[in-house]
Formats: sequence, structure tokens, C-alpha cells
Amino acid sequence: MKKVAVIGYSGEIDQKLEKICFLLGKALSKKYIVLTGGRDGVMEAVSKGVKSENGTCIGILPFEEKGNAYNFLDITTGLDFQMRSFILLKNADAVISVGGEIGTAIEILGAYAYGKPLILFNETGGWTDSIQKVLIEGKYLDNRKIVEIKIASSIEEILKILEDLM
Repeated sequence: MKKVAVIGYSGEIDQKLEKICFLLGKALSKKYIVLTGGRDGVMEAVSKGVKSENGTCIGILPFEEKGNAYNFLDITTGLDFQMRSFILLKNADAVISVGGEIGTAIEILGAYAYGKPLILFNETGGWTDSIQKVLIEGKYLDNRKIVEIKIASSIEEILKILEDLM
């Protein structure tokens, strides 16, 4: 079974984004193992959606932190946030970005550098939206054109892109 990582905001998120992430988790759970950073915010809302469908969500956690209550499995790395993120990315077959602050920006760059298929969930805020302004030809982060970055405006679009990619 293919693994899809969802990256994005930690901490408190608004109800609209929480609902979107819950529905994204539900949708992904039907065909994929879902990987997240295992904590709160986007990660928890996605995990909750996955669990509601009896899917598998694996949390890749920093330091010795405990994961959210909806993870099927927590993997405690003992590593800081950035190093943990690279383990998350290395194990994903594709990455979906939702909003996010600097940690998400690092994960977006890491996914691109690793050549992982990357989908930016448009209009979710943070670095997911901001990084779109600097894409070369609207789809690359540098002139090497390592992997084409896709932009989606709905869960249905995300699922279609994943289907085409995998």
C-alpha cells in the first residue's frame, strides 16, 4: 500500500481548516497509509479523519513526544523537528502540504529535494500558499526541475492527482 504524508500547521487551527483536514484524512484512508508528524493541528485533524474510517495513520514524532490520540502507530524518533521531518519525507510516496509555518516550508523543500511528488493544497494559508509565488514556470522550486509540484484546490483534485501519480 502506498504511503502519503500530510504536512502542515501544528498548534491550534480554525474550524474550517480542521474540517477540511478531517475530510482529507477520511478520503486518503480508503487507498493509502497516511503519515504525519504525529502531533496536533493539521496532523491531528487528518489522523482523526483516517481513524474515523479505520485507516492507518502513522505519526513520526520528534524528541520523546507522545502522538495525538488518533494515530494508529507512533514512531518516536528522538530527533528534533527538522530531522524528524526528513524521516517522514523519506518514507512517503507522495506529500500533501496544508498551510504551515517554517517547519512546513522546510518539509516542502525537503520533499522537492528528495524528488517526492508534492501537492500544495491551495488556499490553506501559510507556506503552502506563499511558496506558490516563487515557483519556476508555476511548478518547480529550482532550475533542476527535480519534480513537478502540483497545486490542488479540493480534496477531489488531490485524489485525482495522487491516482495519476501512483
